[in-house]
Amino acid sequence: MEFTEEQIQRYSRQIILEEVGGKGQKKLNDANVLIVGAGGLGSPIALYLAAAGIGTIGLIDGDVVDLSNLQRQVLHTTSHVGMPKVESGRRLLEALNPDVHVKTYQEPISAENIMKLLTDYDLVLDGSDNFGTRFLVNDACFFAGKTLISGSIFRFEGQLTTIKPHEGYPCYRCLYPEPPPAGLVPNCQEAGVLGVLAGTIGVLQANEAVKEILDLGDTLANSLLIYDALEMKFRKVGRPKDPQCPLCSDHPTITALEEHHVSCSI
Repeated sequence: MEFTEEQIQRYSRQIILEEVGGKGQKKLNDANVLIVGAGGLGSPIALYLAAAGIGTIGLIDGDVVDLSNLQRQVLHTTSHVGMPKVESGRRLLEALNPDVHVKTYQEPISAENIMKLLTDYDLVLDGSDNFGTRFLVNDACFFAGKTLISGSIFRFEGQLTTIKPHEGYPCYRCLYPEPPPAGLVPNCQEAGVLGVLAGTIGVLQANEAVKEILDLGDTLANSLLIYDALEMKFRKVGRPKDPQCPLCSDHPTITALEEHHVSCSI
């Protein structure tokens, strides 16, 4: 691939980085990334990956834009209220960077469609807002051998980790073996969430995606990054592999996709 003069100008601040260069930019332009959820986390993820020049971005979300979304879901505008989120997102991403091919899936992710979706993508970013989807995406990426970057937000706290058990690292179930019982965790409508927190965690997810594509820096695959927005404090804790993990251990009890229906994300 030869860069056009316009592309060289667009990506110049990345290309001049010794660790990126023209070869790295080509890797970004050739990458295929699936974003699960076009909401609070999916919005900054999609915007920054499109700006970076990711060649193909898949957006899956079955919801429509609501006025209450706009406090944190910056992929959408007031004029798009009532529009499917994936369509609203596609319009903004293509306006930001016409180099990017945006593929949209206006449907909820499920055990029936997820494995087929994953075949077209190298990397998955989970921006969903519920435990059921989070566990389903983790399990599907495990079975498909895909790297997953998982983020979550709740009130004033966010969490972030990279999941790639196919390279010997722990999976999401090593940290949380099972979803919490229904009704134990309040949903986000009841508990609330600081809008800018979604931007912080989503941008960090996009950063980890770029690092994975370019094979730069330290991976978060052994760690969980926790952010407290009120105290402006980051801390990183170890996330060891669980030898009794029901999914990725030597003796798994989960051998097929399961669907869980539990609200909220942390």
